[in-house]
Parts: sequence; C-alpha cells; structure tokens
Amino acid sequence: MSRLNLTGKSAIVTGGAAGIGKSICTAFAQEGVSVTVADIDTEAGQSALQELEELNPEGAHLFVETDVTNRDSVVAMVSRTVGERAKVDIIVNNAGIDVPRLLVDPAGEEELDEAVFDKTFAVNQKGAFLCAQAVARAMIAQGDGGTIINMCSEAGLEGSEGQSAYAGTKGALYAYTRSWAKELGKHNIRVVGVAPAILEPTGLRSPAYERALAYTRGITVERLRESYEKVAVPLGRVGRLDEVADLVCFLASDMASYITGTVVNISGGKSRG
Repeated sequence: MSRLNLTGKSAIVTGGAAGIGKSICTAFAQEGVSVTVADIDTEAGQSALQELEELNPEGAHLFVETDVTNRDSVVAMVSRTVGERAKVDIIVNNAGIDVPRLLVDPAGEEELDEAVFDKTFAVNQKGAFLCAQAVARAMIAQGDGGTIINMCSEAGLEGSEGQSAYAGTKGALYAYTRSWAKELGKHNIRVVGVAPAILEPTGLRSPAYERALAYTRGITVERLRESYEKVAVPLGRVGRLDEVADLVCFLASDMASYITGTVVNISGGKSRG
C-alpha cells in the first residue's frame, strides 16, 4: 500500500499529453488519482487518456482540449473537472514552450523577437496564472484545501544561454510560487514548485529545437547532444521523467503537508559552480 494516500484525489495536469506532463499523469493514475489531461493537442491527449484508462480503469480520467493562454478555455476545463468529479485537489501547471533565441544576433538568424517573446510569456507565465486562479477559486469554494504545483526550471534560477525568454518566464514562476503560497495558505492551499534540469529526451526536443539551441551556443548539434550526457552533473547522468513525476506525487500528498512556498530542485546537483 502506498504511503502517499492519493487514491480518490482529483488532479489536473496541463500539457499532460506528452513529456514530463504525460509521465506525471501516469504516476498519478498509478496512485489512484483521477486525472484530467489538459492539452491543446487533441490527438496526443486522446491517446494519453486511453493509456490512463487502461492503467487505472476506475480513475474517471478526462481529456479536455485546453488552451492555457485563453481564460475561457481554462475556466471551461476546470468547470468540467469539478462538474464530473465534484472537486479538484491538485493542479500541475506543466504546459510550457521553449524557443531558443539570442537577445542580439548580428547574423540575424535566431534573434528574439516580440512574437516569440509574447508566445513564450503567454504559455509559460500567463497560462500558469490563469490555471492557478481558476483552480484556486474552485478549491476555496470547496473549503478543504488543495495543492498547486508549478513546473519551474533550473534555468529560471540560473539563467540559460540562448533561452532568456524561457528562463525569464520560469523565473517568474519562482516568485508566483512564493507569493501565492502566502496568499492561499489561509485557505489550506499549498503552492510548491519543481525545478528540473537536463532530462532524458522527449518529443519536445525536436531537430528544429536542437538546431536553434546549438546555434545560439556556437556549437554543433552533435556537440550539443554530447553535452546532455557530459554536463557538470555530480550524479553523472541526465534525469528521468519518472523521477520528476515521483517528486510531484510526493509534493501533492499529505506526506508533504508542511511544504509550501518553495521550489524543489531536481537536477542531479547541476549548478553554475
């Protein structure tokens, strides 16, 4: 029997159809949680839902096509979750994008522009705000608390070459986590963050992404790929998606009932120094 005691909980995972989000959905389902996969990708979302139903047929799982940058879409997703389960106990603000760009690129190939900046801000930062606000309203109305988990990043604290827009939005989530915890504590709502570093490959690490990131760092794609395994990580390896998911499950559980207003780094010890 799991000591996490998450069975019967209701959770929303944004960006839950792929990558870290999908791994979190799987881990929740294994713990007996009813999961709402909130994602803009309908095909991937339906596939993820089918896998959850096979894994935990009694979970009353949902897929809700969701644009986290649109308030109406977010409110509709939360309303459907609450309407079908009568509650929401957990949300993981995981939806995010990363488009590598340089602040100034004399060659004009990969320079940060307003379109990329605005989209990155809208998904990573505004999306987390809209989802947290809608879920917090529901949790307060329920009267029995809950947990909001923000997917931050080591880049949000350390910065990242060629990824300033992404790092900036993730840095904001550090501040949101601390601030919302202070505001929502009186309602027994905990707010915590999770900050991964380099993880095993996912579908989000596309050839276009790797080409752009390698360019911003003045190296080849081959050298970039080598760096995933040879970075300054004291544990000597990249992280696994299931390790991040396990941490999220712990933070969502009553075993973490006195943890709020902080961000937990999960990076194998990777840092600047």
